[in-house]
Amino acid sequence: MNVYVESLGCKLNQSESEGMARALQRAGHRVVYDPAEADICIVNSCAVTHVAARKTRQALRRLASHNPTARLAVVGCYADLWPAELSQIAGVQVLAGAAKDAIVQSLGLAAGEAAASLSRPRTRAFVKVQDGCDNACTYCVVRLARGRERSRPLTDILDEVRELRAAGVQEIVLTGVHVGAYGRDLGLDLADLVRAILERTDLPRLRLSSIEPWHLQERFLDLWREPRLCRHLHLPLQSGCDATLRRMGRRYTAAEFAALVAAARARIPDLGLTTDVMVGFPGETDEEFDISRRFVERIGFSRLHVFRYSPRPGTPAARFAGQVPPAVSAARSDAMLAAGEQGSRAFRLSLLGQTLSVLWESREADTGEWVGLTDNYVRVRTRSDEELHNRIAPARLLELAGEDVRGVLAG
Repeated sequence: MNVYVESLGCKLNQSESEGMARALQRAGHRVVYDPAEADICIVNSCAVTHVAARKTRQALRRLASHNPTARLAVVGCYADLWPAELSQIAGVQVLAGAAKDAIVQSLGLAAGEAAASLSRPRTRAFVKVQDGCDNACTYCVVRLARGRERSRPLTDILDEVRELRAAGVQEIVLTGVHVGAYGRDLGLDLADLVRAILERTDLPRLRLSSIEPWHLQERFLDLWREPRLCRHLHLPLQSGCDATLRRMGRRYTAAEFAALVAAARARIPDLGLTTDVMVGFPGETDEEFDISRRFVERIGFSRLHVFRYSPRPGTPAARFAGQVPPAVSAARSDAMLAAGEQGSRAFRLSLLGQTLSVLWESREADTGEWVGLTDNYVRVRTRSDEELHNRIAPARLLELAGEDVRGVLAG
């Protein structure tokens, strides 16, 4: 069978989609990148906001329109939470629960001789290390979809890292619902996993995805003495206002978050610090929003993701009083994005004149420029006649180029 896999939402979904693609190939099926060529189209859904849910429905209808003869299947959080909604879309097969972990069997496909991999040459890959959440953030529907925290065995993760490395992958990103909680059910912690990967594989680059602030202990910062661990932390803030954080059910204050950031920056030079911020949470007043915005400006994140609060059925916050009108949330989103851009620009300016290693990922057809990522998560552009794809090569950073930095190869 020719199978097309489309992933929506978080990096964890992307990791799971890559895992489904590998499982299908091992079972003798062919993963394609054009849905028009597919016998089966799989959508790995997201339901974290109403916008994400709408995008899932739109993706399903688009695929059904472009390839009406293909089987259409949906897995993921939306399928787990509200399968009845999705089953109303004509031709959709809803595969809830752990279907993605056994996708060949879930689709009723026969297994045969492993197919030759037709995957595009890989530069970075996402590896799922744990799933589920034991926290109780009042706005979050993911914990309802994903269940309790559970970690993958360390040996399984090492085997997957080695497999991806053998396929040429230069950088691996560890993903999960709560990466920082890795190993609590195994008598381990995330530091044990990171050390094992760095000591027992030859992976050039290891990156961590989102870590909740309460999981990042100062002793963990010693790991960044190893230069193969990327100088990038994604610490979801959600709000810089203590009153809002309490209603969200978050387990820290703004001052505690700021202290953690200061400790990390003191130990990790030129740290790329990215975050998520929510605006329009129930009860958020103009004053609370302004406190949060000023906190973001004070911290100076290298990249900021802003989300408007979206009430999700089954969460406590959906029943809270003081729901913020959409127009107010939209205005606050614009203001917060502007605050985030100040920090992002300042961080990129601080790097100009430095020579940093870049993992070159692709060459843009329209500009002819090679594009890649530094270890501290800055996108760099350069012009070169060399074949740079999937190479880690240094570049001297010269000037800002929109949200990127332009540089020249060095050394």
